[in-house]
Amino acid sequence: MNILLIYPKTPSTFWSFQSALNFISKKSSEPPLGLLTIASFLPSDWNQRLIDLNVTEIKNDDILWADYVFLSGMNIHRNSFMKVVRRCNELGTPVVAGGPLITTEHQQFLGIDHFILGEAEAIMPELIKDLSEGHPKPVYEMQDFPELSTSPVPLWRLLDMDKYASMSVQYSRGCPYNCEFCSITILNGHRPRTKSAAQFVAELESLYQNGWRGHIFIVDDNFIGNKKKLKTEFLPELIRWNNSHNHVFTFGTETSINLADDDELMRLMVDAGFESTFIGIESPNEESLAACGKKQNLNRDLLGSVKKLHKSGLKVSAGFILGFDQDPADIFERQIDFIRKSGIATAMVGLLNAPTGTRLCKRLKKENRLLETMSGDNMDGSINFIPKMNYKKLVAGYKNVLQTIYSQKEYYERVKTFLKDFQPRFQKSATVSYKEIKALLKSIWILGLLDQGKRYYWRLFFMSLFKCPKKFPIAITLAVYGFHFRKVVEGI
Repeated sequence: MNILLIYPKTPSTFWSFQSALNFISKKSSEPPLGLLTIASFLPSDWNQRLIDLNVTEIKNDDILWADYVFLSGMNIHRNSFMKVVRRCNELGTPVVAGGPLITTEHQQFLGIDHFILGEAEAIMPELIKDLSEGHPKPVYEMQDFPELSTSPVPLWRLLDMDKYASMSVQYSRGCPYNCEFCSITILNGHRPRTKSAAQFVAELESLYQNGWRGHIFIVDDNFIGNKKKLKTEFLPELIRWNNSHNHVFTFGTETSINLADDDELMRLMVDAGFESTFIGIESPNEESLAACGKKQNLNRDLLGSVKKLHKSGLKVSAGFILGFDQDPADIFERQIDFIRKSGIATAMVGLLNAPTGTRLCKRLKKENRLLETMSGDNMDGSINFIPKMNYKKLVAGYKNVLQTIYSQKEYYERVKTFLKDFQPRFQKSATVSYKEIKALLKSIWILGLLDQGKRYYWRLFFMSLFKCPKKFPIAITLAVYGFHFRKVVEGI
């Protein structure tokens, strides 16, 4: 059987890093991990091809070659997703579709022959059997959240790794918290389910054997959901593996802010090679946090927690939200002030939206405030419900926040604040690669010579080079990120 796996194109968004990728001659920030994992479930005698529309184009001959197209995506991929479905329909190739977008909103899609609702580990054996026997069902739905012991090593050989800035792996699914606006518990449940340390190391070894060197993002929505297992089993084994391989991999992930409460866990993560974590901070307003169920952020010094993480050697990127019913009139200034003082360079600020099936979506529907389906773009300025705050005031305030925090003066000053706080535990090799030199020269040309705010670039350049030379590479990286973020803000 011929199976064509297709990943839709991601539009230029905050997390696409599209403008930044040009500096390092990469096409995409991360690979389609879900489809690579699906590929490993399929029988070894089936022919497989992967097309990631973020790195290559699809031709009609590709679709005609396939007996089935396997398609996956998230909310942000909606437009590209539907274009792929239409092309398959026109060419007569049946579509098997799954992933977060389909699991939560499959009733809204036409032209799909077979829906996969839920996690692959619970569904793939039955699907493969039915495809082999020639009678696949219209809908396959997960009954219970599966353990991850049956999750296979992703099929990396389908991937052209040179086109990606980072690789992706997964350790756990599920989050113990219950934020009103979040769809993670709908998709993956409250109970954190983990792979074994041996499973995870096998995936790293596979990446290593396939030639990957560099950064890996662990895609868990809350990596520290099971702290005990992390500290007693997983991280010690990861430290041993990375030490034995001369620290060829560095890691980033997503955690909750209470990571800052656990000195041992922070130390183990840094020792294992973790450099960064994304945290949903959401708001400096306690009433907004309490109302949305963000209990892990309450009754704490959020700013102090961020500073502590930076000092431990973990660079914090963070999400912030405007549009909560409890947001006061001065919320815009308070968000700006918090972001400025925190030194969080990668600060994603979005308007609140209500994903399908969330507690927020259900509440707003009862209150007759729910509008159209959300776009999936966290920073396009759209909102899918009627806010309590005057809509025009909310949108104007939101745009002012973005224009302020990503103005060149503000952004570069925030990077300097971060560099003063950040204490990296591991220093990179003194050997500089050709790709790194090329990226530096591109940054000098684009940001130091062509950009209108080049004086800010040079101030950061020389400050980091002479005052904290070990942090110079990350300073230039963040300068490049700032260029991308400004491009995103200009499009809102």
